[in-house]
Amino acid sequence: MEIKNMFAKPIDRDLQGVIKVGDIENENIRQELEEYVVTKELQKHFADFFAAYKKGINGTTPKMGVWISGFFGSGKSHLLKIFSYLLDNTEVGGKRAIDYFIDDHKIEDPMVLADMKLAAETPTDVVLFNIDSKSDSNGKKDKDAIVNVFLKVFNEMQGFCGTIPYVADLERNLAEKGRYDEFKQKFAAVSGEAWDDARHEFDFVQDDIVDVLVDMGVMSEESVRNWCEKATQPYRISIEEFAGRVKKYIDEKGHNHHVVFLVDEVGQYIGDDRNLMLNLQTVTEDLGSACNGKAWVIVTSQQDIDSIIKVKGNDFSKIQGRFDTRLSLSSANVDAVIKKRILEKNDTAAQTLRLLYGQEETTIKNKIVFTDSVERKLYTGKDDFAAVYPFIPYQFNLLGSVLTAIRTHGASGKHLSEGERSMLAMFKESAVAYMHEQQGTIIPFYAFYTPMENFLDHSHRSVIIKAYENDYINPDHKTGDVFAINVLKTLFLIKYVQDMTPNVDNITTLMMDNLGEDRITLKEKVEEALKVLIRQMLVQKNGESYVFLTNEEQEINREIESEDIDNADVIHKISEMVFEDIFTDKKYRYPKFNGRYTFSFNQTVDEYPYKVTKGNDIGIHILTPASDITDDAMLASLSIAQPDVLIALPNDRAFMDEIQTYLKIEKFLRRNTTASMVQYESIKEGKRLEMRERYDNARLFLMENLKNATIYINGSPADIKAKDVNVRIQDALHHLVDKVYNKLYYIDTPFDESSIRKLFAQNGQTALNLDQTRQANQLALDDVLAYIQMNSQAHLKTSLKSVKDRFMKAPYGFVEDDVEYLVAQLFRQGDISFTVNGAPVSLMNKTKDEIISYITKRQFVEKLMMERKIRISSKDKNTCKDIMRELLQITPATDDEDELMQHTRNGFQKLLSQLEKVQVYYENNDAYPGKTVIGQGIRLLQDILATRSTKEFYKEIVDAKDDLLDFAEDYEPIQGFFQGEQKQIFDNALKSMKIYDDSKNYIVNIVNHELEDTVKEIKRILYEDNPYRDIPRLPELLNTFGALYTAVLDEQEKPVRDSIYSSRQRVMDVLREKSYQEEKKDSYTHQFDDLLRRVDRCNNVSTLRSFADQADALKIRLLNEMDAKDNKLAREQAERDRKNPPGQSGTKETTPKVTPPIKKTKNVTIKAMTGTASWRLESPQDVDAYIDALRKKLLSELDKDTIINVEF
Repeated sequence: MEIKNMFAKPIDRDLQGVIKVGDIENENIRQELEEYVVTKELQKHFADFFAAYKKGINGTTPKMGVWISGFFGSGKSHLLKIFSYLLDNTEVGGKRAIDYFIDDHKIEDPMVLADMKLAAETPTDVVLFNIDSKSDSNGKKDKDAIVNVFLKVFNEMQGFCGTIPYVADLERNLAEKGRYDEFKQKFAAVSGEAWDDARHEFDFVQDDIVDVLVDMGVMSEESVRNWCEKATQPYRISIEEFAGRVKKYIDEKGHNHHVVFLVDEVGQYIGDDRNLMLNLQTVTEDLGSACNGKAWVIVTSQQDIDSIIKVKGNDFSKIQGRFDTRLSLSSANVDAVIKKRILEKNDTAAQTLRLLYGQEETTIKNKIVFTDSVERKLYTGKDDFAAVYPFIPYQFNLLGSVLTAIRTHGASGKHLSEGERSMLAMFKESAVAYMHEQQGTIIPFYAFYTPMENFLDHSHRSVIIKAYENDYINPDHKTGDVFAINVLKTLFLIKYVQDMTPNVDNITTLMMDNLGEDRITLKEKVEEALKVLIRQMLVQKNGESYVFLTNEEQEINREIESEDIDNADVIHKISEMVFEDIFTDKKYRYPKFNGRYTFSFNQTVDEYPYKVTKGNDIGIHILTPASDITDDAMLASLSIAQPDVLIALPNDRAFMDEIQTYLKIEKFLRRNTTASMVQYESIKEGKRLEMRERYDNARLFLMENLKNATIYINGSPADIKAKDVNVRIQDALHHLVDKVYNKLYYIDTPFDESSIRKLFAQNGQTALNLDQTRQANQLALDDVLAYIQMNSQAHLKTSLKSVKDRFMKAPYGFVEDDVEYLVAQLFRQGDISFTVNGAPVSLMNKTKDEIISYITKRQFVEKLMMERKIRISSKDKNTCKDIMRELLQITPATDDEDELMQHTRNGFQKLLSQLEKVQVYYENNDAYPGKTVIGQGIRLLQDILATRSTKEFYKEIVDAKDDLLDFAEDYEPIQGFFQGEQKQIFDNALKSMKIYDDSKNYIVNIVNHELEDTVKEIKRILYEDNPYRDIPRLPELLNTFGALYTAVLDEQEKPVRDSIYSSRQRVMDVLREKSYQEEKKDSYTHQFDDLLRRVDRCNNVSTLRSFADQADALKIRLLNEMDAKDNKLAREQAERDRKNPPGQSGTKETTPKVTPPIKKTKNVTIKAMTGTASWRLESPQDVDAYIDALRKKLLSELDKDTIINVEF
């Protein structure tokens, strides 16, 4: 039986299974409605939609959005059109759309049918459009906002201009005024063409529009011109304003009028543009709010709304609420439609096929198999076989995936995206191609290539075309069925399908075209065809997969193959794969003490270190087939020379070839030389995918090699049974650690910082090992102490860092906690001493916490120095005690050298502070005794305190013993001087002697031997180096001095008082003659009384004698003051006389009185005139000489109008 005779309806009939939004031919619509299959899935979708739609008819609803989703070719555009026919109540072929559903009993539920009738009877304007076609944008980057497209189709629905919104606004305005038809008639009369045809060419008909509108009296010419200019500018409308227009339209229509926007492929239009998604949300939201369920938005998308919102990211919760009705079309729905419309069999054929399946069931199941992990639909039984034949169930889902993938990668223009290639059409045309074949034939997957060929882009089709022209692929120059080309078509179809692995077994299944065909033979033919295709560079092998290559990909492959990759780059990638992907541990955790010990290891492949330098004690060294080291002897020798786990891989380069190809692709993509290719971006993405596949293949092959590798440790192959790669390497590292860190067992008890704190709290009590039989970690303590002692013998101090560096590396491998505890234990045992920044550290000068910080804190690891502690002799310690006793009056009870040293240092520091305070006294007064002794003592103590180590300290103490004891003896009386009364007595004596020294020149004429002897004795005591024994005599001597000096003072006081009285009397005598006597009297008297009071308080002859001179000076100053005032008064009187001359008015003029000049007085002392304090006269000539000199001086002072007043 031929296949064509099996179908209930002719397979080659004209079938309108290709649904395209925008198709409005009546015959097409009739066939669509007549043959539309309402599957079980669609029954529910119809129920959900019309139930939701009914709410807007009977009342209001905010949920006025419908989201129809489904994969490409699933029939969502068809469903959208069916909804439009039903809502529009379309009449075709003498029947309404709803009648086709009623007559053919397409809807099972009468309630659903009732809802559909209600919707059909409700007046509705249906606006059906493909948004990508209606958008005026030319590409992805400049897509119109959703609202602009909605406005365009809404205007068109009303008969207004869709392309120029300003023109539509004019038309709407005229229509509202009832003058739109008038305008169209007048325009046609003026321009000679219909308005509907001319309005799209607005720029060419502007003048006609102006003439008509002015003639109609609608606007002035100026207004029309302004409007025309505005109409050429970009049009802006808010979404709120658009929703208002829709509401106004609905309200004007009345009678529960509805408007439904049916938008095809909105998901593809929005793409990844968040702004467009936000725009759709706002349009839907505002239409819902404004129209309350009278305006609906029904959209289709390949993705469901939740998936799109999740990808877009922003808050799109509102759009979810509006699109409450969500209809998802599954592949099962497509299967059902195809089975019903084109694959339905007649009874004879159905029975025959059921019998055939019964006979061949096992053979069919064995031949149609897939070897990847994806489960694919196969025949479930004889009924399924009869329903699907000559196709295979897996082809439904797989073809859907192919169409979706090709739509992204291989469709030309918008044809495919607009639904011109549906699943229904693909199956129908493929069946027609095989309709003359006999029973048993099954349609191979490559048969689907022909129905879609014309809609593929050139880069894909040309490969197939050139394959037909290739003599190696098509030696007989056939134009149709060529096996290798059929394989190539199959590879093209599944090229972009992610879940289909294009290996030989799967390709063989896809190529199966007859149930009787031998699968093994077919597989061999497929393998031979693949080899030919690979040689001709039309197909590429990636591991076990085979990939179809476009022209661009072929060119790129040639470029990739020509890339030069250095062997070092391959080795580096192998290193990266091993150490970053397969064995990712960066340290080996040794199992002792619960993994306390971790060891970093070098990473090397073929002598090339990976990332880090070879600074670790151990390593992993992998030798690839590219290595020159191959024989066992060389491997053994290398594993002895280097403390590494040496892993020699088998001689299988497959993984290296994969990595080399991976690197070539990577280098090519980095160079980016073919950016001009049309589909370069998609090819690049494909190559990135191939890189990942190459990487995965290489990793798989390398893992196998590592499982079978030979591992050498310390000169011999290691006996490692494990096959898991990570376990093998871990076991090998364990063996290596045991060899390299052969003194790690010295640590028999683990300690940490808390153990160190406990050690100091227990005053250094020795810790025992875990079995309590001996001191913990004794062997380790011995080695650390020996290392420090070795450095000390070489006169070197050992830093904590150097100890860690030594004992944390081979052959020890201790951790930091181990080393820190060992050092702390040796310190507490007194075996080593510490210094930090050169200063000794002990429990005498630092707290326990400070010392623990020095040991454990990282900032001190280079500052903490240690050395073998040197024991101090008892003799030196006793010397130190003797000095402490003599100098500080302290007798230390300890014999511990550190404690004794610290006691001594503390005492010396305290004493030094005292001496420095005493030294301040000498800075203020260097007459105090003991200055030299104090300076020597300060220098002595400073030298001792400057020592750093215990050894240096005691040596300095012993060397300075005599000096220290001498200082102790000399310092005692000095200390008594400054701390007792002696300093005060000494200060009084110094003060008295200063008074005497200041006054002695004034008492030369006084002979007082007792006073002079007293002064001499006091000064003798003051100037002694050691006056301490004589200072007790000073109080008596000072009393004697005081009495004698007071007598002299009293004797000198009388002439001074007389001088003050004389000066005061002179001033007062002159003042009594003045008119201002009362004004000045008290002031002048007070100034002289102040001098007298100071005389009363004076205890110094020198100061006392100066008061006489002060009285003379005061007298002259006050006399000058009075003279100045007299002169001032005289000038003032003269000015008054000048202004008011004497004489009477009307009498003869009198001679003006001449005002005598005012004389000024100059007050001088006789001493100032003689220029000396005394005259020495020995002869009359001396008298004449002095008198003559005085006369000349007086005459020089005697100016015109000047009175000289000489005071004696």
